[in-house]
Amino acid sequence: MPNPEPQIGTLKILIRLPNWLGDVVMSTAFIAAVRQVYPDAAIDIIVKKELCGIAALIPGLQNINPFSKQEYNGLGGVYRFGKKLRTEKYDLFFNLPSSLSSLVMGWAAGAKKRIGFRKEGGRFLLSNAYERKANVHRVDEYISLLEQFTGEATGAHQVKLSIGSPEQLNANRVLINFNSEADSRRMPPDKAKAIIDLLTKTFPATLFAFIGSAKEAPFVEQVINSAENERNIENLAGRTDLVSLSYLMQASAALLSTDSGPAHLANSLGTPVIALFGAGNELNTAPYNKQNLTVLRYGKLACEPCVKNTCKLYGVPKCMQLIDELQIINTLSLYLPHA
Repeated sequence: MPNPEPQIGTLKILIRLPNWLGDVVMSTAFIAAVRQVYPDAAIDIIVKKELCGIAALIPGLQNINPFSKQEYNGLGGVYRFGKKLRTEKYDLFFNLPSSLSSLVMGWAAGAKKRIGFRKEGGRFLLSNAYERKANVHRVDEYISLLEQFTGEATGAHQVKLSIGSPEQLNANRVLINFNSEADSRRMPPDKAKAIIDLLTKTFPATLFAFIGSAKEAPFVEQVINSAENERNIENLAGRTDLVSLSYLMQASAALLSTDSGPAHLANSLGTPVIALFGAGNELNTAPYNKQNLTVLRYGKLACEPCVKNTCKLYGVPKCMQLIDELQIINTLSLYLPHA
């Protein structure tokens, strides 16, 4: 059994979280599993600086160490950042990203045991390197790392964030996110217009609030400006940070979203999510909690699903263009009081 030796005093654990919002949300199940296996441990994390607000909502953490590539550039900068943490004398370091820089960071931190996957130099910079489990959801992939290290199954888990006192529910507000980092996962503008026009006609008493980052605001504005009825539409793109967005999500009837970080965020808060999939495999990266989750895709193209960031076959993601709008209407009607 590769369990660590019993420690004198409190076991200290450092976890390097992934760099994307959705992956950070999915890693909350891993943190919960670590807490289950080591209930008395002090658990610290390293997280991308821009995601510190979300990290603060993860239950059971002691310290959050923000990392910025701008402040610690290159492998030399990563090493200096990790070396700063050496005085903490960590017993265990778990590495979730598949990157050489995160491995160097953990090695520089000097943890007694460094646990991660056999990629990007993992065989050399980790004390315990394991194969990444194939064809499983990313949440289960992360948890498998802990289970391979301890030799014990951890049981079922959920992804979960905690934001304290929620705002009052607005049962007639639906959030919409048609954005994505990848073109193949972003809703084409003509399809976005068709969906929002049908939504405002079908649910005239509902407010549809578009969310997105500041850099996604031009795309959101393009969609809203093309809509037939702007009276039922609110533009919140670039006007919320991740924490205020979390409160907004928990106080909304549902989120209609492409495969993206906000879909995972809403799912972790218990908000009903309708996830629209094009590229990307929902078996690996759909929101994890099954309650109040509906995944929709066209599913009739030979190329579905793919994992490409751009659609080389059609130029635009036809898999997104062909999603059944009536399925969206029927699913959304389950969450609206007047439907």
